[in-house]
Amino acid sequence: MSLYPLKFTPLYKYRIWGGEKLKTVLHKDYQDESIGESWEISDVKGDKTVVSAGVLEGKTLEELTTEFKSDLVGANVYKLFGTEFPLLIKFIDAKTPLSIQVHPSNEIAKERHNSFGKNEMWYVMEAEKDAELIVGFNQKVDKASYVKALESGKILDVLNNDTVAKGDTYYIPTGRIHAIGSGVLLAEIQQTSDITYRIYDYERVDATTGKTRELHTDLAVDVIDYSVQDSYKTDYKVLENETNTLVHSPYFKTNILSINGKIEKDYTNLDSFVIYICVEGELELQWQGIDYQLVKGETLFLPASINRIDLKSDKAVVLEVYY
Repeated sequence: MSLYPLKFTPLYKYRIWGGEKLKTVLHKDYQDESIGESWEISDVKGDKTVVSAGVLEGKTLEELTTEFKSDLVGANVYKLFGTEFPLLIKFIDAKTPLSIQVHPSNEIAKERHNSFGKNEMWYVMEAEKDAELIVGFNQKVDKASYVKALESGKILDVLNNDTVAKGDTYYIPTGRIHAIGSGVLLAEIQQTSDITYRIYDYERVDATTGKTRELHTDLAVDVIDYSVQDSYKTDYKVLENETNTLVHSPYFKTNILSINGKIEKDYTNLDSFVIYICVEGELELQWQGIDYQLVKGETLFLPASINRIDLKSDKAVVLEVYY
């Protein structure tokens, strides 16, 4: 049995802040209401996506890595992580704001939760007029002044708000306070972790429980990065039919490609899997005479053993993700 480009069946997640855009814009197939997240490729315990088609249909990433090892993920990735896949790929639709939150580092997450930390990035696919993201602080604070602002109900006053538009990109390292605002649809690339410390949640009640959601004030205070940045948004350029750097971190690397015509990709010297996330338009991935269709809101996993492919489109934008 040999590997081929893989699609996975998404997992749909109810969220108190979820809307309908995963269905109406990205054409996801679900019936429930308030679905805020589509987990496209996941190895999170209890939330493992499975291959959707072909001879490997129904298999999880863990099962695939156990069987194919470095042919699936790359020799270095397999050496570092074994059968634990290091990344989680999502689409997120925020009808109302997410909670103000922060994620712990690898070291703290390992000590407290036996988990990876959660470094992540956002690529905004759509944003309603005046839609915002909260990223970092807008003024100098320390632990004491942060706690005072939180306890006095003035935490929003010290946080940085950016009005966003399609294409805006943010890298969110562990320790950086952040939240997605209402009216934002985005792609999220992150470490395989579901550890979130919720700081503030607008005192809202979850209709499914009749209760407010748990806050993690004490856990969060020691992991927050209290520094202030001049800008939190990622600056990048896009040259058509070129591989353009978007976010390169120690935990994942993401490039952006604007395709008009045909691009030949050679991964012979890349020791990693590759994940394509289509964020605009539609394209064909051609491999060994077979065409794999990819439309806006879909992802495709390219095993490390596949070295050469072609990407073809009249107009598409895709994120290229690898370790």
